Amino acid sequence: MGLHIPAINENDLSGNYDVSESVFGQLYNETLIHQLVVRYMAGSRAGTKSQKTRSDVSGGGSKPWRQKGTGRARSGTTRSPVWRTGGVAFAARPRSYDQKLNKKMFRVGIKSILSELLRQDRLAVSSDILSVTSKTKDLFNKLKTVDANRILIVVEAINVNLALASRNIPYVEVIEAINLNPVLLVSADKVIATPGALKLLEERLA
Repeated sequence: MGLHIPAINENDLSGNYDVSESVFGQLYNETLIHQLVVRYMAGSRAGTKSQKTRSDVSGGGSKPWRQKGTGRARSGTTRSPVWRTGGVAFAARPRSYDQKLNKKMFRVGIKSILSELLRQDRLAVSSDILSVTSKTKDLFNKLKTVDANRILIVVEAINVNLALASRNIPYVEVIEAINLNPVLLVSADKVIATPGALKLLEERLA
């Protein structure tokens, strides 16, 4: 038995869109979705922070003063971390924060998110969304009936007019279906997809 994604409103030409239960009828897997989100956010970290250890800083070739008799604390080198000009004790090094996750787990996780969005009535379809002009006002009028603080529009391919019209609406984001990621999906109050985008998602996630 198939599932139906409702149109964004009754005036939308797309109407209800039939989708397969194998993609949009998955059980909610909270553990896997959490792993997906953490993995994606970790992979977006730069990991370029770098500090110098005591072996990287200059100086410190000789003992600053003799061991005893000066009244000062003993010291062997000016490169010690306790010195202002010394190295860092546990210095940060450039590293990668990427976490491994196989393709099957990624597909199942995305299907789980999409299925939950559909169950919560946070997923809708619209073909009229592509017919807007480059004016922000036109897109705003089409979305004013959508009760959501954050709207994600998923398209098959970036439409120039849609991109221009949405860039001045802070709570609207447009993304291609092939670039869809779990963070955008879970953070959106409403996801509006075009029929072409839904078809592409079904083909890639089946």
